[in-house]
Amino acid sequence: MIRFSRRTNWNTEENDLSLAHRLRVEAGSPIVDLTISNPTRCGFKYDASLVASIADVRALDYDPQPKGLLAAREAVCRYYKEHGAALDPEQIVLTTSTSEAYSFLFRLLCDPGSEVLVPQPSYPLFDFLADLDDVRVKPAPLVYDHGWQIDAERFRRAISTDTRAIVLVHPNNPTGHFTKQWEARELARLCADFDLSLIVDEVFLDYHFRDSAESFAAGLEGVPVYVVSGLSKIAGLPQMKVAWIVATGPERVQAMDRLEVIADTFLSMNAPVQWALPGWLGSREALQIQIRARVEANLADLDRQLNGHEELRRLEVEGGWFAVLRIPALQPDEVTVRELLDQGVWVYPGYFFGMEDSGWLVLSLLGPEREFGTGVTSLIAYLGTHQGSNRASDLPK
Repeated sequence: MIRFSRRTNWNTEENDLSLAHRLRVEAGSPIVDLTISNPTRCGFKYDASLVASIADVRALDYDPQPKGLLAAREAVCRYYKEHGAALDPEQIVLTTSTSEAYSFLFRLLCDPGSEVLVPQPSYPLFDFLADLDDVRVKPAPLVYDHGWQIDAERFRRAISTDTRAIVLVHPNNPTGHFTKQWEARELARLCADFDLSLIVDEVFLDYHFRDSAESFAAGLEGVPVYVVSGLSKIAGLPQMKVAWIVATGPERVQAMDRLEVIADTFLSMNAPVQWALPGWLGSREALQIQIRARVEANLADLDRQLNGHEELRRLEVEGGWFAVLRIPALQPDEVTVRELLDQGVWVYPGYFFGMEDSGWLVLSLLGPEREFGTGVTSLIAYLGTHQGSNRASDLPK
């Protein structure tokens, strides 16, 4: 028998929902996908010059720079300058993905068995990343009261002697919660009281329904802050595999020295994308305009169709490209999602993101408008037929 590591001892069997979805796809049965979040598959227009940027002849020279080529890091600095954060290229390490950025930071900050606090609801990727770096994820709940917000006291109670960092997604995926200034002050106080670092994922920062979107790259006084982001969302280019870490706060120089060694050990960034990065970041607005228009249109259509259905409620969203629905908690969400799939509509159950097992559905707002509207119509019709006789008082509290 081959002996595998315990860190990869996951249940790799296909779950019932994924199996049902795959079989429906293989059978050629129609599906309206309300989970789609890959911008390259959503009908947006990409300029062909984005691909041509990779052909820069300078990429033929092998110049291994652990933190990334200076020209690429300077482009990241220009991006943050537009968000009110003045950075030095020496504060930046390029990575191939935010997943790799997280892995670098877990190795920088944590020992085997250390904990990181992650607000829930949140994307389940953290569990796998933590397993691979021998770190434990400890959930700290977001609460919903006229909008999502951090419960600082419950965060405080979740901190233990093994806790090394708090992970924050700003705005959160899938809730769309934007961290307010008072929440940032509370988090800074917790980090200072317990000698913790703050890791902030800002991949959705440019997609907000607010007047402005402040970046944590400007730093928090007295707190080590590490911001991760990348082109996957900023420029709608997940396939180009470009991301970064921004380090601010106390002991930044020592942190960067260590991150440089970690990055030098892997040297994972390739030259063509680094030389193309300034152009991709500089042209991001053309795609962002399309994405913001799509998200706003789909959100407005969702609200229009939900109007008058008191048993269904769309929770407040401040950014990103997902929406959370509360529905009567009459059966497990897995059953609801499976029955919707039988109707040709594919949605996420809330428990996928750490919500309770009943009463939550998560929809992507990124899909083509006509398809999205059709899917929402079918979803509401299904819920009206199966659950419409229930009063609003049946909603989960």
